[in-house]
Amino acid sequence: MQEPAPAQPETCSALLEPPRARYRRWIADRPRQVVLQPTTFCNLDCSYCYLPGRGVKTTMPLQVAEAVARSVAELTDAGGPPVRIIWHAGEPLALGRTRFAELLAPFEPLRAAGRVQHAVQTNATLINRRWCDLFTAHGVRVGVSIDGPRALNARRVDRAGRPAFDRILRGIDTLREHGLPFSVISVVGRENLNAPEALLDFLASLGCRSIGLNIEEQEGVNTSRATPDLHDTVGFWARVLAWSHAHPDAPPVRELDRLGTYLRMTRDGTRPQWEDARHDPIPTVAASGDVVLLSPELADTTAPAHDDFRAGNVLQQSLAAILADAHRLRYVAEFLTGLDNCRAGCEFFDFCRGSQAGNRYFEHGTFTATETAYCRSTEQALVLAAADTTRKDTAA
Repeated sequence: MQEPAPAQPETCSALLEPPRARYRRWIADRPRQVVLQPTTFCNLDCSYCYLPGRGVKTTMPLQVAEAVARSVAELTDAGGPPVRIIWHAGEPLALGRTRFAELLAPFEPLRAAGRVQHAVQTNATLINRRWCDLFTAHGVRVGVSIDGPRALNARRVDRAGRPAFDRILRGIDTLREHGLPFSVISVVGRENLNAPEALLDFLASLGCRSIGLNIEEQEGVNTSRATPDLHDTVGFWARVLAWSHAHPDAPPVRELDRLGTYLRMTRDGTRPQWEDARHDPIPTVAASGDVVLLSPELADTTAPAHDDFRAGNVLQQSLAAILADAHRLRYVAEFLTGLDNCRAGCEFFDFCRGSQAGNRYFEHGTFTATETAYCRSTEQALVLAAADTTRKDTAA
């Protein structure tokens, strides 16, 4: 991580606005998703992984899951939209099926009432028939991490350095055999930025329901690798757009869907709804019960100046109580300053809405910073690629 950049001055409105009012202007009162990290351990050791504790077998006690379920019950209403419970980081299935089922059990009354909906992000190497039965019984939506065909997936290896590709495909085949829909997320680094068509052809052939493309970022302990530049990522997204246009029946690409939603809302006059949408606080609960806000990547990060980003612990406070005091946290206040700075000076702000908190910190050492590599590669580059494509289509 770089040395902290000098804090940028707050706007006059931010200086005059009460901290809680300012927080509520930017951050939603009720989370749309809660991330649970049931274990820090991962059975893979991918070269770009950001998790510092992926070799440590820390397991979430049942009491933590029970406390989160009680908290979510406070935050949801019958008939309202469900809170998405995302099981993520390191490899959730490394817990074993029996322990994972125990952690799901406290949420079952809420799930049966339509108040929560589970999702798991997995490397798929451990998926078998019994896991599929568990996913089906609890309505767990599955996301699979795979970076493309064998050559593009080479950085996903196990702890002995062996490629994980065949094991990932075997897990995906098992999902398909049991009729379980799944999405895929691929990390796109400099090595495979120039092969989007091969990547997308392969991912579409897996039978997934959607595709997410994460341009490699500097975060967590993955800070030494160079990130792609703007020129290369504009070209990448232009080719992704062209591929999507040429394959209308292919699974949707998450990032293109988001841009399409923004453009449709601009066209039909509902864009103020996009602009008025507040950031999800994204409470992320570690195995210990500690809670961080705004960015799951901040969990397990050592940062003495911010008390390691701890906002509270669910064994001592409910999520509602933790969120009620979130405006008092120094890093949250810094992030709000960063959002004000973005809105004041960035031409892409109407679309991106200030982007990701974690990237600001890992790249600049402060949340008040504005532009990040993530902004350039995933927000700005996508908009510029779409604009270039539109101009070319119009000229033709």
